This record gives sequence, structure tokens and C-alpha cells, in this order.
Amino acid sequence: MRIAFTFVLALAVLQAAEIRGRIVDSSTGERLAKVKVSAAGVEVISDPTGSFALTGIGEGEQLLRVTAVGYRPFQIRVTVPSSAEFEIALAPDTLRRSESVAVSAGAYVEETPSATSMTGNELKNLASVLADDPLRAVQGLPGVTSNDDFQAQISLRGAGFNRIGIYLDGVLLHSPYHTVQGDPNNASLTIFNGDMLDAVNLHAGAPPSRFADRTAGALDVQTREGDRKRFSVRGTISASNAGAMLEGPLAGGKGSWLVTARKSYLQYLISRTSDDQGLAFGFSDAQGRVQYDVAKAWNVSLAVMHGSSGLDRTGAQLGLNGVFKSDYDFTLSTLSARYAPGRSFLATNRVALLRERYFNVNREARALGASGYGEWIWNGDATWQQSRWSAMEFGASARRVRDDGYVSRLANVGFTRIDQYRGSGVRSGLYARQSLNLASGKVQLAAGGRVDQHSAASATGSLATPYASISFQPVAATRLSLAWGQYVQFPEIAQLFSPTGSRRLLPERATHYEATVEQRIGERTRLRVQAYDRQDRDLMFRPLFDARILNGRIVGGNLTGPIANTQRGYARGWSAFVQRRTANGLTGWIGYSWSTARVRDGALGISYPSDFDQRHTVNVFGSYRLRPSVNLSAKWLYGSGFPLHGFFTGELRSAFLSSERNRLRMPAYQRADFRVNKAFIRDRWQLTLFAEVINLTNHDNFRYDGFGFDGRTGAVRFSFDKMFPILPSAGLVVEF
Repeated sequence: MRIAFTFVLALAVLQAAEIRGRIVDSSTGERLAKVKVSAAGVEVISDPTGSFALTGIGEGEQLLRVTAVGYRPFQIRVTVPSSAEFEIALAPDTLRRSESVAVSAGAYVEETPSATSMTGNELKNLASVLADDPLRAVQGLPGVTSNDDFQAQISLRGAGFNRIGIYLDGVLLHSPYHTVQGDPNNASLTIFNGDMLDAVNLHAGAPPSRFADRTAGALDVQTREGDRKRFSVRGTISASNAGAMLEGPLAGGKGSWLVTARKSYLQYLISRTSDDQGLAFGFSDAQGRVQYDVAKAWNVSLAVMHGSSGLDRTGAQLGLNGVFKSDYDFTLSTLSARYAPGRSFLATNRVALLRERYFNVNREARALGASGYGEWIWNGDATWQQSRWSAMEFGASARRVRDDGYVSRLANVGFTRIDQYRGSGVRSGLYARQSLNLASGKVQLAAGGRVDQHSAASATGSLATPYASISFQPVAATRLSLAWGQYVQFPEIAQLFSPTGSRRLLPERATHYEATVEQRIGERTRLRVQAYDRQDRDLMFRPLFDARILNGRIVGGNLTGPIANTQRGYARGWSAFVQRRTANGLTGWIGYSWSTARVRDGALGISYPSDFDQRHTVNVFGSYRLRPSVNLSAKWLYGSGFPLHGFFTGELRSAFLSSERNRLRMPAYQRADFRVNKAFIRDRWQLTLFAEVINLTNHDNFRYDGFGFDGRTGAVRFSFDKMFPILPSAGLVVEF
């Protein structure tokens, strides 16, 4: 049910020169404590029920101001005395301003049992002042593994990020990172701006059927529209970049616009303080969105995103295969139309153009690699609420994908192309899912699936992937859920048309089994326990790529070794977390995950832990609004360590090539961060200062950067980069 409030309901006749009311969160309807309310020089703080009473106010028109850190300031002119009790909806400062409250089913409204959502303030407080990156916020979610301070990518349940899809407003993104393309060990930062986001939902297992072309999970990212009430400006300065955001209404509130831009300066700091100049890439990006209600049932929007990043190592001592200069450009344009003739039907159509280009050169200005990647995208989704107890979701998509690129390296005979590709194809599919609510909503059933095909993958025709789930409540506060689904991921164009690949490559496939028990502890707290099993097959691998011991002899890696569907494997484990979500008091979670992921390579005849197998993962986050203007937050991440990708044995300081893969592991990773947000609020502007200490315990964390070996003895020399020591950083936001 949706209830609209306009400050709002006359409940009682009040004494003269007094203003009474209550404050609520605009996104959840929860009453807000520790909010400052002021008028005519009189200030009060809302009580635990969100109520306030301003007494001793002079009669006549007064400006009522309501402020709290993490929320957008609100003000309205009121006439005193008044017989109205005001109910004021504050919007989190990452969301658009709203004067309505959506009364939801509670603090946790998630699409599937395996989904985990993030709210606006969680996104902001977890993003890190240093990077201000929304994907770094996702790294703090329960069950997510990420042991690299320098990269935004994540892994899930033993699967790498190439198997996890990022869907931005329904569009699957290809590589939305500021980074040095072609260098997997380089740092990365997400191109889209966290201030633009409305919601983030992570599907760690058995994602809904509408998410196509990824086999290990889905990250559903939704951007917000601009403010339909008034024009505002926000300026941001973080430890890595500076930016600005402008937004405002269109045509008397029938639409809105929103524009944001960022420019980095962290590369100048790194170039003067760090020995690893490969991390010193600079970037700039901009996003914009226009939304308009064409008619009562029709809404259209246009969103454009562009980002550029580059690396300049002028003066650095590099080998001929070292990237000296790099340029990367990313552009996404999306036109959407939403049709909602009534409450029972909603349809959305999107047309998008995605383009990526990169170019790397060495110290002699010789090209090391380049690519021109592009997609034309259409997808349509619809929801039909057939009755109070049943609903159907269905849709279709088509992506015309093209890629043209090469990779060169210095060999004994000079520079040679070790890879080159050029091709295109159409990846299309359709899906449907029927859901039923039985026994007054205590039992929920869903079944459906997808059919997909790829015109460039000649070894396969149409592939069907079913999905089913059941969820039931044996008692009011407990929900048990089971989910099962199959998923396919087609090879990239670069793999299908490369000399190292083939158009006969098969799509990778996965089958997910998921069991979830969720226990509610009051309205705002829950305990969730999950067990899962994922069966993978037809995984692509290059069996001859890595150096190793073969038949008692040292064999060097083959950089042109072919790609083949040689692997199958599994990932299984369990996770548990306790979460409390509230706008008052302590909010956050404590999560633990145990996982084992193994693969078997048919060409090599060996079995070993997957490259992203991490047995123990702990994610802890807490946030507390101490006063109306002060918020404290902290997070602690622990990971027992990924395997070192390759054929090694021995110890990290004394290792040798081996005939077995992934036997050695990185040391355990752990990092504790502490953050303070302090708001300074004036009549016409608000300044929020962010102060953070990264790696508060100064734990030594390292990342793997490669290895060399002795061709006679097989002795291995690893290269590691030390990541962030204890590091203070600060940033601020000014809003007018």
C-alpha cells in the first residue's frame, strides 16, 4: 500500500505558538530519532518515536528546518499557531527528494531468497572515502570476497568477476571500469557514480531468469531520477577525485534532470609517493539522465554515461612489454520507455548503445594492444499482476556484439601478434516466470526459464534453462526457501574469433541449488542461513598457457595456447549472517561464509581448487547516528586467501614449479576501516565532512603481481605488491 503525506494530517488542536509533528524515513516509513528540528531560533531533537514539539515559537509565518546527517535537509514555511501535526519525510542524501512515504513490507524487501540489498546510506558509508566507489561498497556485503584494495571487482562462491553480471538499469555492462585495459593486475575504479544510484541488489545464487549471459551471480544496479521539486547543486571532494552534481525539475514536476561529473587527481599523489607507477592512472567521467511523464501511463527517460581513463609513465624504467601509455574510453547511452496503464501491468522497453575502446603502447611508442568493442542492445520486460495471488514476468532481449582488437608482445624475433580477433554476432533470448501466492501468502511458488542463442557460436543452437523456487512460512517469523536454476554464458567475441579460440567453443553452463532459512527477530533484525551447491561445466581454460613440470621436465608457458571447454567443477558451502537495518541506533551486519570450489581439467587430467577458492570469509559492518550531525561507521573484512594461480609447490619464499595447480595460497587478508561523517548545516547550504582511517590495525596485506622462474632448476620468484598501510583520508560534500 502506498500512502501519500504532505506534511500532513490534522490530528489535534494545539496550543498557540507551538509546532508538533513526527519525522519518518521517506523510503521505509520508519520513524526517525535524533533529528534536529528548528524554527525561530528554537531547536529540539526528535525522540525515539520520531516525535517533536517546538514551544515558545513566535506567532506568524516561520521557517521550519529539519536536518540529520545522512539525510537531505528539509524546510517549509508554516504559520504559527497551527492546528496541524506535521509528518515530515526525510530522504537519504543518496536518493531523490520525496514528499511521499512508501509503506513497504518491512526493512527487507528483496526479490529472491538469495538476494541482499543495500540502502542509500549503506552504499555511501561502505564506498570508502579514498575511492568513493559503489562496487567497493558491495565488497562489504555478506558472502562477497575481495582481497584486493586496488580493484573494484568482486568474486562470489569461488567464481571470478567475469562470471558475475553487472546490470545497470536492466543493461548488462561489459567492462565498466577505469583501469589499464589488457593488464589484469592493474587497479580499477567503477565508472558509474555512487551519487546516481537508487538501489543495489546482489543475487549470489539462483538469480531470476531475466538476468542473462552470466553463470555465477548478478548485481542489479538501479539509478535514480533527479529531484522533481527544486534545483540543487552538490559538490564533492574525496581523496581520489572531485566532482559535482546538479539536478532539478522539468515542466512543473512532470519530469526531472540529473547531471554529474568527476575528475581524478589521485594519479598525481601516487606518482610522487609510490614505487608502483602502474597504479597512477587518471580518469574523468560524466553521467546524465532526463526523465519525463509524456502521459499518465507513459514515462520516457534518456541516460548517457561517458568515462575516459589513461596512464602515463613518462620517466619510468620499463621493459619493452611494459605499458608506457594507455587510453580507455567507455560510453553507454540508454533510451527507455515505461508503460503502466494501471496497477496490474507494467512494461519497459530499452534501446542502448555501448562502446569501449582502448590503446596501449610501450616506451618506444610500439602498440602493445588495442580493442574497439561495441553493442547495440534492445530488451523489453513486463510484469502482469493477474490477480492478488498470481503474477507473470516475461521479456526478451537482443544484443548485437562486435569486437576488433589485438595483443602484441616482444619475442625473440621482435614484436609479434600473440592474439588478434575481429567479428560480430547477435545474442538473443526470451524468458518468462509465473509466480503464485498460496495460503494467504505463506507459500510462494515460482517457475519459468529462458531460451537463448548466439549467432556466432556455431556449436550450439537454442539453449533452454529452467528455473523453479518455493518459499513457505511454517511460523510467522520464519521463512524456508528452496531455489534451483540453470544458466548459460556464451564466449566473448574475442574468444570466438581469435586464433587461440574457435567458433566451436561451447557456452559455459552452471546449475544452482539453494536452500535458505530466514528468521526475523523483531521488525528490524533477521538471521539468514544459506546452503548452496553450484555445478559448473564446459568452463573455458587454456591448459597450455602456464609454465609447469610436465613428465619430470620444466615446460615454459605457451602464450598462444588454445582456449577450450576443458573444465568442469563445483562450488558448495554455507553462509550465515545477522543483520539489523534501522534508521535509529546501530545498523549493519555480521556475516561468515565457508566455501570450497574445485575444478577438474579434462585435458590435463588433474583436479585442483578454483582460482577464486576462499574457504573462510567474514564481512562485518556497523553504523550508528550518534547525534543529528554525527554518524560513525566501521567495517572489517577477512579472507583466508586465494590460491596463487599456477603450478607451484613449496613455500612463498622458496617455491618451485610443480605438476599440480593452485597448491600455494596467499596469506590471509584482513582490513578494518573506521569512518566519521559530520554535517554542518546552515540556512541555505549544508556541508558534510567525511573522515576515514583505512586499515586501522595496519595489517600487512599483499597482492600477487606475477612470477619468474629459473629454467634449469624450476625455482620460482614471486612478485607481490603491498597494499594500503594504515591510511587516513578525508572528503567533503557541499550541497546548495
